[in-house]
Amino acid sequence: MKLVFAGTPEVAVPSLRRIADSGHELAAVVTRPDAPSGRGRRLHRSPVGQWADDHGVEVLTPAKPREPEFAERLRAIAPDCVPVVAYGALVPQSVLDIPAKGWVNLHFSLLPAWRGAAPVQHAVLNGDELTGACVFQLEAGLDTGPLFGSVTEPIAARDTSGDLLERLSESGGDLLVRVLNAIDSGQARAQPQPSDGISLAPKVSVDDARVRWDDPAFAVDRRVRAVTPAPTAWTTWDGQRVRLGPVIPDPDGPRLAPGAVAIGKNAVHVGTATESVRLSDIQAPGKKRMPADAWGRGLHADAEIAFE
Repeated sequence: MKLVFAGTPEVAVPSLRRIADSGHELAAVVTRPDAPSGRGRRLHRSPVGQWADDHGVEVLTPAKPREPEFAERLRAIAPDCVPVVAYGALVPQSVLDIPAKGWVNLHFSLLPAWRGAAPVQHAVLNGDELTGACVFQLEAGLDTGPLFGSVTEPIAARDTSGDLLERLSESGGDLLVRVLNAIDSGQARAQPQPSDGISLAPKVSVDDARVRWDDPAFAVDRRVRAVTPAPTAWTTWDGQRVRLGPVIPDPDGPRLAPGAVAIGKNAVHVGTATESVRLSDIQAPGKKRMPADAWGRGLHADAEIAFE
């Protein structure tokens, strides 16, 4: 089949690579427009767009998929199908109808669980023990289309969202190519999603990443892992924002009030509503990220510190 791939972040690149290595023709990619990043706020290509540039593949960057110029170019390319992985924009029905075999989306959950922009983050935050990836026919609704297939993935006790997405991007890329092969051969059969078990996974904001020290330790742990590596867990100390890496609930640690910090010889603990948690690394304002024990050794031993 002639394909146009739609995707934006790094997590979409494994699928793009697999499609390029398959027997299908990769005619172009669609990605979000170049965006400012870094200290200089210079415009940077998305990871998908950069991969396409490096491999001589045409890149389409409509500000919105409803733009007439984008629809005209897609009709001119005349793809048979558009596979999608984390593209990041809603596609109108008029554009969904352009390829003869539609748009098929790789989503990182077991639908209908966790429909939305941040399925992996919400699975970790919720304490799910199992997740996965599925491929479905894209339609105007939010992740509501019929399912072609899925793969499952256990969530380990110390998994961050980044860990989980890395594994799912690989297994999901394999699944996506298998589904495309089945569509090409006429053997694919999409089944409606179950009507029960629906849950929503809206985008995780910076405010959502703020640690609530008056939560139980297990909830603090889940929240921090859910927002690692992005948007990154944070708290405040002396009115300034401090970024935190994953924490470890420690039932043998010191008993502390929520947010109170205890600096030991080889560990830094923070109090929660239950047992304390041990910090792994920390980034204080204006400093580089460092191991928490190294940060603690740089403070006065008798300093009274509390996170808010």
